[in-house]
Amino acid sequence: MRALVVERFGVAPVLTTVPDPAPAPHGVVVAVEATGVCRSDWHAWQGHDEDVVLPHVPGHELAGTVAAVGADVRGWRAGDRVTVPFVTACGTCPECAAGEQQVCRRQTQPGFTGWGSFAELVALDHADVNLVALPDQLPSDAAAALGCRVATAFHAVTDVGRVRPGERVVVHGCGGVGLSVVSLAVSAGARVVAVDPSPAARELARAFGAEQVLDPAAGDVVAAVGDLTDGGAHVSFDAVGSVATCEASVRSLRTRGRHVQIGLLPAALGRPAVPMDRVVALELRVLGSHGMAAHAYPRLLDVVLSGRFPVAELVQRVLPLESGPRALADLTTAASAGITVLQP
Repeated sequence: MRALVVERFGVAPVLTTVPDPAPAPHGVVVAVEATGVCRSDWHAWQGHDEDVVLPHVPGHELAGTVAAVGADVRGWRAGDRVTVPFVTACGTCPECAAGEQQVCRRQTQPGFTGWGSFAELVALDHADVNLVALPDQLPSDAAAALGCRVATAFHAVTDVGRVRPGERVVVHGCGGVGLSVVSLAVSAGARVVAVDPSPAARELARAFGAEQVLDPAAGDVVAAVGDLTDGGAHVSFDAVGSVATCEASVRSLRTRGRHVQIGLLPAALGRPAVPMDRVVALELRVLGSHGMAAHAYPRLLDVVLSGRFPVAELVQRVLPLESGPRALADLTTAASAGITVLQP
């Protein structure tokens, strides 16, 4: 099969031919029809994830068709259209038994712990626990985003942040996950302020329902959010994962507000100075959000198929696999808005 292989961290991956994967007894191999280019893939490429071992194929956000099935798999067969959470859970640990597969203690992750979906084929573990059937009316380009950014946003908004009608919400970062948070928070009845340095991203945030947009380079974001929200947000999301956005998100909250950290904060990029004095004085809640379990996908698919969340409009670029190195590099400077999808 063809795949984009990272041979050195930070150096453009090479499109080459590698052996086809075989399914584990509990797994499947999926023929990849579309795969999103996510900032988490950028972190893997840069060497920020200790699970990544070179040579490596990135990619964790995918849609495709089952091509081969392991001997122990019961619920899936060749030809099924599927997506999968980026956390492939074991199905048997205490977290999985509690229905919290997104924090499985024995999880694997395509594109991180093993080779991923920047390829024509990808092997996925524990298929009966993790695969999600795709409805025929949902195109693969749009469905690819459900594996990470849209599902992550859905879990963050509905299950972790618990956004309620009438609440004031601020979203720091309007890439794929941030735009998803904007749209889903609006559909939950919230009033949203979106923050991003990219004019194109801010324009998309308006299109997805944000009432106000802010350029963090234009002034004091925390003060501006306070003015726009009558004293601070009820819920603030860091959808980037940086020292600056994490701290700004916490400081953007009103009394008893909720900060939800979605963006990764690898140690290589520095540790944020979370203002714990403010957390204590205002009784703030600091929450993490990590993907979404496969069993929760029907709720998300109901929202997508109802038209309340325009997932297809998130996809701003569809490129061939050979354009993957450029698409990864673009994430260094957030040069493009929305989601970029590769078609192997």
